[in-house]
Amino acid sequence: MSGRVEGRSILLTGGGSGMGRVLSIACAKEGASITVVDMDLNAAEATRDEIIKNGGSAIAVQANVTKRSEVAAAVSAAAEAFGKLDVMFNLAGIVKPQPFMETTEENWHMTLEVNGLGTLITQQEAAKQMIKQGHGGKLIVTSSILGRQGYADFGPYSASKFAVIALNQAAAKGLSEHHITCNAFAPGVVKTPLWAKLDEDMAKAGLSEKVGDAWDAFSKANLIGREGVAEDIIGTALFLASSDSDYMTGQVMMIDGGMVLV
Repeated sequence: MSGRVEGRSILLTGGGSGMGRVLSIACAKEGASITVVDMDLNAAEATRDEIIKNGGSAIAVQANVTKRSEVAAAVSAAAEAFGKLDVMFNLAGIVKPQPFMETTEENWHMTLEVNGLGTLITQQEAAKQMIKQGHGGKLIVTSSILGRQGYADFGPYSASKFAVIALNQAAAKGLSEHHITCNAFAPGVVKTPLWAKLDEDMAKAGLSEKVGDAWDAFSKANLIGREGVAEDIIGTALFLASSDSDYMTGQVMMIDGGMVLV
């Protein structure tokens, strides 16, 4: 490993599983001190323990990204443990598939609250700490291929990921005077526990014939021709967290194997 984020304090929401877990461990291997934030404290602690076992530095914090007080407490814990906060990754998110004409208000509110409001709150609370420190920082949020085009069975999720892109641009403009850069990455179909649950939900909703069909249909619908795995995001995410991306803000980087060309 090249130590691209050596000495940096990095907080990751959704760090207990999936892409968040993989990225937390990767950042630690590159020399960063990690604050693993997740609603599932056991999952956050498991990621923390894996990092420490391999010689890294990490703490685990339980927090719901829609609860400002909990996010603020997580940011404070990072600053207290490691003396500062340099980078925030927001990877926490949810998705519930429903056909467009059957999409419910409940699904809309739930999805937009976690993926949209949760992004705003984590951006704001991390930025407060970075502004107080006075030496800038990096806010990195997670959009999706569905943030670039709408899908009939994922209306609220698509709307929420479009919203993430808007919030990323707004934050970039609003925080530039504080030398805080704001960027996003947009994964495609990635083999994670979230996608496994999504595959099951699509079968239950009659959107696919059986479990596994949705994954098979989506996972290779790209120009690379193979399924995405969580490790595919590491290189881009580390670039965004490192000084290599210092002259870049308000951008969205696609990591989707060429599913959506923009």
